[in-house]
Amino acid sequence: MYQIPYYLREMLIIAVPAAVVFCCFWPYRKRALQAMGLRTNLGREIGLILFIMCLFGVLAVTLWPVYWMEDSPGLWGDIELLVDRPSLWSNVNLVPFRMFQDYWEDLTRGGGFFTILNFLGNLAVFVPLGFFPALLFRNANWRRSALVGLGTSVLVEVGQYFLMRSTDIDDVILNTLGALCGFWLYLLLNRFAPHLTQRFQVEVRHGRETGDPKPAPGTGAGQL
Repeated sequence: MYQIPYYLREMLIIAVPAAVVFCCFWPYRKRALQAMGLRTNLGREIGLILFIMCLFGVLAVTLWPVYWMEDSPGLWGDIELLVDRPSLWSNVNLVPFRMFQDYWEDLTRGGGFFTILNFLGNLAVFVPLGFFPALLFRNANWRRSALVGLGTSVLVEVGQYFLMRSTDIDDVILNTLGALCGFWLYLLLNRFAPHLTQRFQVEVRHGRETGDPKPAPGTGAGQL
């Protein structure tokens, strides 16, 4: 639990500047929407900013270079960067579900709290990556959310290999499952609060979206 503030700080260091850069492109996105006869709203803009912050926050935490502390005086103090590994395949697991077996062994040895916390943490960090694509973009489906989670996780695991961090196929499985949980969370929210989810959708300005037939009277919301 004491590591949560540390991870949040690492996420915000990258997520906040990414959100600022994204906001700088708002006039260009507004003109693009107007050209398609669409109009954004405050709810959708907030949702997009949160999505960008979550995405870059995940990348910041998972792709941060690893270092360790050593009791070795010198020019750089006690910090020594990890720049080498014993072999090309050390810290690499390509056997599916091996991590889940380790989780089970930890549970049977009495390490339940930290094991469950680690499992839920790996799952929860990718929930927004499945939730926001379903909430913000048209034709929401589980395949899109799973693809966002899968693609991001593969990018992270490949990057971690070159950063001398551990690369594990089970992390890809768990992260993709987390993205699917995000999509199921969207379905739950849309089921019980459809008016709330509609606030994160673009609005049709000129009666139709580009390439779509003219909607029936009384309709006027779509997704981009």
